[in-house]
Amino acid sequence: MKFENLGLCKEVLSSINEMGYTKPTEIQKKAIPDILMGRDILGCAQTGTGKTGSFIMPLIEILNCGKSKSRMPRSLILAPTRELAMQVSEEFNSINKYLKLQMALLIGGVSFTEQDNKLSKGVDVLIATPGRLLDHIQRGKVLIKDVKFLVIDEADRMLDMGFIPDIIKINKLLPKIRQTLFFSATLSHEIRNIGKDLLINPKEITVDNYSSISKNIDSIFIKANNKNKMNDLKTLLNIETVRSAVIFCNKKTDIDKVNNFLQKNNFKTVCLHGNLDQNLRIKSLEKFKNRSAEILIASDVAARGIDINGLSHVFNFDVPNNPEDYVHRIGRTGRAGNKGKAYTIFDKNDEKNIFLIEKLIKKKVYKI
Repeated sequence: MKFENLGLCKEVLSSINEMGYTKPTEIQKKAIPDILMGRDILGCAQTGTGKTGSFIMPLIEILNCGKSKSRMPRSLILAPTRELAMQVSEEFNSINKYLKLQMALLIGGVSFTEQDNKLSKGVDVLIATPGRLLDHIQRGKVLIKDVKFLVIDEADRMLDMGFIPDIIKINKLLPKIRQTLFFSATLSHEIRNIGKDLLINPKEITVDNYSSISKNIDSIFIKANNKNKMNDLKTLLNIETVRSAVIFCNKKTDIDKVNNFLQKNNFKTVCLHGNLDQNLRIKSLEKFKNRSAEILIASDVAARGIDINGLSHVFNFDVPNNPEDYVHRIGRTGRAGNKGKAYTIFDKNDEKNIFLIEKLIKKKVYKI
């Protein structure tokens, strides 16, 4: 199947072509036709499957006819983190290149005045984190009673981060008659129950079981003494041919420690975690994406949803406490047909978490 067969206009097709997309991914093939038909969607798909494009492309197609009103957006996309919201906005800008739809990005760390000015001019698409959107609503700077199209992205992470009460508040302010797309990496019982309150007779689409690991990823567990983890990590980085890598830590304090240690050993690193202010987070991502830094040291929450092209390695400085986070972490590499390597450093105290990972992926991990 080609993008031309999905019912998208020539302007969107031209943008997609310039972005280097040659054919739709599985989620795009399954979701776009139903979205264009007006169906609600309950989608299960990981980052890296083309999920963002699967709702941005038809959204632009649908909104292309119509006009925005001051402070009354026609569509709303909710994302759990600032970084993911920024990434969605970048995708929108790329696909919207030959059209004139207006978009506003409402995230923390950016002045209210700048965002208010954008809203006052009228926007077709509002991309926001739940907390910042509610701030604007409470200040009377935006009305969402005219939203015809709602997207909730990374719903499972919304649940983990405690945003579901905010989602419920926002939902009560939205019109009941609308089209809703609800995407999650997992479809647990709790996520399905939340979806029932938001969706009407949805089409369920599942792509890539979350417990599956790409065959393009070589995943290796390295046993170490907890006191020597830093040096073991340095040894791995020196042995491997690292083009670009993400190092995941469970604790924010460890991110800073690893960052300082590697910088003292002449590695070009940046870090990303929830305690950094917005400007520093943006600068860290820019340095990593433009390759002025070869290593990003991050937490799961901060890195959720960030898609980096050509990532050669993932290093787990800590075994994740949640087995699904392991699949999510190593899935950052080995994308688009490329080979990738994932190393996880563990000690004797990690056996329980490793067992949970093996239970999820339904096979033994390779240890050395």
